Amino acid sequence: MRVHSRWFRRAASRGAPEVAGAMAFITWRVARSMLARMRKAGFTLDAGPRYFDFVAEALAFAIQVAWRVARERMDEAARDAFIHAIATRSAAILADNQSELLGEEASGAIEAQFIARLNLRFEEYAQFAHGPEGPDFAFLRYFASLVRDLAPESDRPWVHDQVIAIEGPEAAATVARALVDLLDESPPPRRAASSAA
Repeated sequence: MRVHSRWFRRAASRGAPEVAGAMAFITWRVARSMLARMRKAGFTLDAGPRYFDFVAEALAFAIQVAWRVARERMDEAARDAFIHAIATRSAAILADNQSELLGEEASGAIEAQFIARLNLRFEEYAQFAHGPEGPDFAFLRYFASLVRDLAPESDRPWVHDQVIAIEGPEAAATVARALVDLLDESPPPRRAASSAA
């Protein structure tokens, strides 16, 4: 999946909240793309509560990956600002979309539910490793087990293979690459001048 992860305007430095805001949008796109591919592969994730439960789990997974990458590249104060900003912005994006499409709850309640889910996932994912190659097998397997619990009974036998082999690694690679790009303070490469024929 291609995402825009380069700043359009040059700046001496970008603060953690600004980077987190951009990453919240990217993790949202990654989660939605994962859902679209799962549906294209034949998994039943129709619009409704199950649809948004899947998006919330995918978003929580993507944020876990972003957090692991951020931990290696930011000091403690920046990490704290980053995780707070990405969590609150992601919750707002999810809540806006869910309340608009389903119209069931006030967006504040949806945000609170997502933050509670995310806090729980931070505790659970903490026991799994994430290295230069991305999340380890146990990390991916745990994510697959969460997705499996959301799937209808008929889809459950196939969820682990799809998530562990395809969806999880691709999402993790996209998120990691995007965050590294956003944190890169080197000047953007110059475009080659086109020559007139």
